[in-house]
Amino acid sequence: MTLMPGSDAFASVAPPVPEVAIGRVVAIDGASSRVTIDPDVAGRLADAADPALAAAGQVGSLVRMQVGATWLIANIRALRLDAAEGAIVADIDFLGEGDQDAATGALHRFRRGVTRYPMPGASVWPVTTADLRQVYAAGDAAQIGIGTVYPTQDIHASLSIDAMLGKHFALVGSTGTGKSTATALILHRICDMAPHGHILMIDPHGEYAAAFRDNGAILDVGNLQLPYWLMNFEEHCEVFLTAAGPDRQVDADILAKCLLAARAKSRLGQEIGKLTVDAPVPYLLSDLSAILSQEMGKMDRAGDTAPYLRLKAKIDEIKADPRYGFMFSGLLVADTMAAFLARVFRLPGDGKPIAIIDVSGVPSDITSVVVAVLARMTFDYAIWSRAEPRRPILLMCEEAHRYVPAGSDSGSSVGRILGRIAKEGRKYGVSLGLVTQRPSDLAEGVLSQCGTIIAMRLNNDRDQAFVRAAMPEGARGFLDSIPALRNREAIICGEGVTIPVRVAFDALEEARRPASGDPLFSELWRDVGGEEAIVARTIQRWRAQGRG
Repeated sequence: MTLMPGSDAFASVAPPVPEVAIGRVVAIDGASSRVTIDPDVAGRLADAADPALAAAGQVGSLVRMQVGATWLIANIRALRLDAAEGAIVADIDFLGEGDQDAATGALHRFRRGVTRYPMPGASVWPVTTADLRQVYAAGDAAQIGIGTVYPTQDIHASLSIDAMLGKHFALVGSTGTGKSTATALILHRICDMAPHGHILMIDPHGEYAAAFRDNGAILDVGNLQLPYWLMNFEEHCEVFLTAAGPDRQVDADILAKCLLAARAKSRLGQEIGKLTVDAPVPYLLSDLSAILSQEMGKMDRAGDTAPYLRLKAKIDEIKADPRYGFMFSGLLVADTMAAFLARVFRLPGDGKPIAIIDVSGVPSDITSVVVAVLARMTFDYAIWSRAEPRRPILLMCEEAHRYVPAGSDSGSSVGRILGRIAKEGRKYGVSLGLVTQRPSDLAEGVLSQCGTIIAMRLNNDRDQAFVRAAMPEGARGFLDSIPALRNREAIICGEGVTIPVRVAFDALEEARRPASGDPLFSELWRDVGGEEAIVARTIQRWRAQGRG
């Protein structure tokens, strides 16, 4: 006797729960399997008051199967019509399993992974909102609530903080999808949960100062005071060397010798037995110039002086340019390393656990060097403080594809240090959070190191394929819905969640939002008057580079 979904005989084998089966298993293949769905039953459920039941049988919805006293939960990845059978064939991915309550047959104690698979012919049941509450229930670990589980309105979606930060995370999404607001929401939730935390946010557009003015330290070119002598030799080369090809190596050798001598000339340098060129020891730029002049005077032939002249010219140029004053000012020669680290890493935080580093005012030619110094200082501090009580640090990097571009393994210092943090940071208590609108332009090895991926809508096919390749197999059904996500929605998978989940982010209070909203042209173009004064004030700030 053949049992069709929806028939009385089929329904009679159902457990004591108030739904009917919508199909049966036809093929089992490890993580991915195949079921048939009765379109008549799925159609009747479309009018159900329970939003989870109303979505039964659709792409991205969940179904369950029974094996003994266990419920298996699977996600529908793809659908197609089998005209010969009069049924819909669905490809599914198993997500996890839960125990069956002996009295009600309901699902409880859900966990990731599958112990036993169903046999072909087993019934397939729709998942209810009550089931979803069990599936997405927050565990005992520290959690932050970020929104609601799609398609429900009242099941809270949470992120496991220790699991997410312990293995890095990435938030990706096209421009205009609410990416910056989602980032601010997650950071606010972390700050609320850990007011004595240590978070460093690299903000390339000056968006986040408005969002964290009450619970964060805002640092920009006006008050950052990043001492130039904190740079290591590689970063010095990126700033001071202008030559290319063989000449660059010649200049680098000269700079290394003279820089080490300048560091050794300082009082602190004289106290260190085996001083290296990378040691963060204060030195005077005037000493570096003087040593270059002394070395140049030892040259026998005029042609040999060209590398020295190139280096001296670049140093003099940077010293004279007020745009570089936040880093190369003569006032930054004192040993302020302890105060700088305490201020940037929030040690102590004084109730403001996040430091927003606004690099929008940094000259574009040294922006990557500034980010490299901050990232490397984070990593080096974690390494050299291993013998001390641990103070883990979260390093957030907006527009990450600018600093760790694809093929950057042998590129800039910032690409190398962020790549190293991605690979080794968790060993030393450094967590990396990457935010980008172009994941396909991000170094593949860095994204693959992110244990949790939060994917908002991506409009570009390359970006979609890149994120799909970085996500686990069980998330494939969810990933197919990325192009159809609404604003402020995301697919989250990885260590931070029990199973992949589609989330609608909570609304963030106006005062806590970043200044990243799109301009309303229709309204702003109706606002007229005072244009002459606007232009005059703009030109004044422009010419003074924001220091007028």
